[in-house]
Amino acid sequence: MQQIPMTVHGAEKLRQELENLKSVVRPKIVADIATAREHGDLKENAEYHAAREQQGFCEGRIQDIEAKLSHLQIIDVTKIENKGKVIFGATVTLLNLDTEEEKTYRIVGDDESDIKLNLISVNSPIARGLIGKNLDDEVTVVTPGGDIDYEITAVEYL
Repeated sequence: MQQIPMTVHGAEKLRQELENLKSVVRPKIVADIATAREHGDLKENAEYHAAREQQGFCEGRIQDIEAKLSHLQIIDVTKIENKGKVIFGATVTLLNLDTEEEKTYRIVGDDESDIKLNLISVNSPIARGLIGKNLDDEVTVVTPGGDIDYEITAVEYL
């Protein structure tokens, strides 16, 4: 498995989720299964089957997170000298040259991306168009909705 890039914050959130699954969710599911077993015949016991299904999802997510954590490449941009270059973890402010609208995005790993929070995946069309570019560069980003011309007005390593 290849290295999975992630910010310090993203790795911490993943570790917290894993801890919650192991210390809160898993024990609750085990208790739910025990309670459902007490209700008798397991063939027609909906609570038992629902709890077993939840257990499968929980264990699958635990395995998924543990695999990701074992292949993490944590990138802390605050420890990198900012020379205005767009890199993984950078926060980039873009000026849409057609609409004059400004947008700010942070380029993060796949698991931590959330467009509502302006966290975009390093593999997204916008991030792929920005990586390696510099402050004040004009870039054309190819998106499913068409090409968009931007000027990079700020590059921050927060």
